[in-house]
This record gives sequence, C-alpha cells and structure tokens, in this order.
Amino acid sequence: MDLDFNRLGIQLVVAIVCAGIANTLIPRRIPGNITGLVMVGLVGVWIGEWLIVYLSQLYDLNYAPLHWNIQQVRVIPAIIGCTVVLFLLKLLMQWGRYER
Repeated sequence: MDLDFNRLGIQLVVAIVCAGIANTLIPRRIPGNITGLVMVGLVGVWIGEWLIVYLSQLYDLNYAPLHWNIQQVRVIPAIIGCTVVLFLLKLLMQWGRYER
C-alpha cells in the first residue's frame, strides 16, 4: 500500500478549512482547539467522501458542485462531512453533560 503524502497534506489543509466552515455553521467550541479542529476535519473529509460516493451510487447524483475538488479532495462533501461530525460531537457532548 503506497501512502500518498501529497494527497494527505491536501486533505489536511482542506480538512482544517472545512472544519472552520462547519464551526461557523454550527457554532460550538471544538474540544482540543487546533488538534480537535484537525481531527473533526479529517474525519469529516473521509465521511463526506464516503457519503457522496455511496449516495451517488444509490441515487445517481451527478451535480457539478458535488464534484468540485482540490487535488482530488472534494470540497462540498468535505464541508458536509465536517458539519455532520461536528453536529454529532455537539450532541454527544450535550448528552454527556445532561447525564451527570
């Protein structure tokens, strides 16, 4: 398995930007500051990629904005994935706070 460091670096930059956009859409302090932002971003990029591929196969989605990419990293799915991850993180943190 060949690890592509160029793609990983681009994913990292896109992840940070998309997590910042998701944080604007869902205002919430991300735990871990920049490390948490990177983690939310990377997980969001991967979930967004997987989700768009799955939905494209299931519902034949061929909208041009879904295919905008930077070095083969899709931007809109990354933003959607980061928003979903941040929303789920927010729900888990609220749930944990109410259970105490």
